[in-house]
Amino acid sequence: MSHAVEMKDIYKSFGTNNVLKGVDFTLEKGSIHALLGENGAGKSTLMNILGGLLEVDKGTISVTGTLVSDQKSVIDEKIGFVHQELSLVNDLNIFENLFLGNEKKKGIFLDKKAMSAEAQATLDRMGVDIDPYTMVSELSPSYKQIVEIARAMMKNAEVIIMDEPTTSLTDVEIEKIFEVMGTLKKQGISLIFISHKLNEVIEICDSYTILRDGNLVAKGAVTIETTEKELSTHMVGAEVQTSGIYQERQIGDLVLELKGMSRPREYQDVNMNVRKGEIVGVTGLMGDGRTELFASVAGANHPYEGSILVNGKEVTMKRTSAAKFSKLGYVPKNRKENAIIKDLSVEENLVLPIMKNISRVGLIETKQKKELVASYVEKLNIKVSDTTNMITSLSGGNQQKVVLSKVLSTNPEIIILDNPTQGVDIGAKMEIYRLIVELAKQGLSFIILSSEIPELQRVCDRAYVMFHGQIKQEFARDELTEENIMLVATGGTFESA
Repeated sequence: MSHAVEMKDIYKSFGTNNVLKGVDFTLEKGSIHALLGENGAGKSTLMNILGGLLEVDKGTISVTGTLVSDQKSVIDEKIGFVHQELSLVNDLNIFENLFLGNEKKKGIFLDKKAMSAEAQATLDRMGVDIDPYTMVSELSPSYKQIVEIARAMMKNAEVIIMDEPTTSLTDVEIEKIFEVMGTLKKQGISLIFISHKLNEVIEICDSYTILRDGNLVAKGAVTIETTEKELSTHMVGAEVQTSGIYQERQIGDLVLELKGMSRPREYQDVNMNVRKGEIVGVTGLMGDGRTELFASVAGANHPYEGSILVNGKEVTMKRTSAAKFSKLGYVPKNRKENAIIKDLSVEENLVLPIMKNISRVGLIETKQKKELVASYVEKLNIKVSDTTNMITSLSGGNQQKVVLSKVLSTNPEIIILDNPTQGVDIGAKMEIYRLIVELAKQGLSFIILSSEIPELQRVCDRAYVMFHGQIKQEFARDELTEENIMLVATGGTFESA
């Protein structure tokens, strides 16, 4: 098998920070290769060098057998980069996005017929059945990813880099992406798959390279003997302790009850409850309604029908301030879009919800703010060199800890976490899970909305499974198996033994 990419002895530093220390990376033609490592391991830097976005300090790069002299030309000619943060314009249709900045014209007019025909041919080649006139705003997250891949295909890329493509997708959407990746592989296109989801690596990838602290620490073929444990041990340099996170603890009185909750086309007749100190999961597949339901519970999706009772008293959640007043904290999914403000520092993000509490006559009490921020940095083990740095300078796991700190600073009694470990590496995931269990021991109640069944198994006391906006089953902790959950999530009926 010939090499699609061969990078040898790659070095890259930013000031005194040595990010890559003599890394080798080889991608075979027509294969799917996983690039793994914890946040900060050097994965993005290596790929940004390959994609021509960063200059290499030392080392050689060959693409499809040709030694690269001008990095910037490579990304235009042979390499497509599908970034984690999609760059599509929602107000344009698919073919308009694919030709944005490179429109075809017939005289002074746009040649929409030619552009849509070329877009259709590319989508057909990918095995995707969708009309190129469809507005991007109407697409599911998986199809938005597919449009980004199509953009790379339009310039006849021979190598496609996919940076965390499944982070915010449901299981059904992930299978669609994998289907497209398999189609491209058969056509001889080579794919680099950057992911924290090791089960996906084992399912879809042919080989892997693992970086740690800027060094190549392991590489090899993905075989039936390859295990998540083996990969994660290489990533963190020690065996990751994934067992023993869940702990039995005192469960108290009811703190939250949902009765007959309904909202047209989103969820219907939902009844569920949560007790003090309990961790309750809610799961399902795409379109199950859980995100919309708990956005309503958090005051971000009004109006709704039905009743929300907090500590036995009915509350009307017309806005998020009502939830905050009721001691209910909410971390929405898609952290980068909904939970952080990218243009603010770590400390500014953290204290945003409680500015009124730490200000006097409109002036922020700097000492009080610094003490509060320092206390959460210590409590949640947030790895940050300077809290005045931009929040985007942190890894995904540490950003998520800041988001959790924001909620904890409001002193909630109930916390809703939607996709709590999205885009977070395995080491940080385990830290977040342990933190949730520890806080539950102190009496906080949690609702975990997640499509990741191992996540529910690690922390939840029980879980509800939703299907098409309705609760179909409640499972006790010892019933939380992949088989049980998937049976109900796909419309099947569970019969207890």
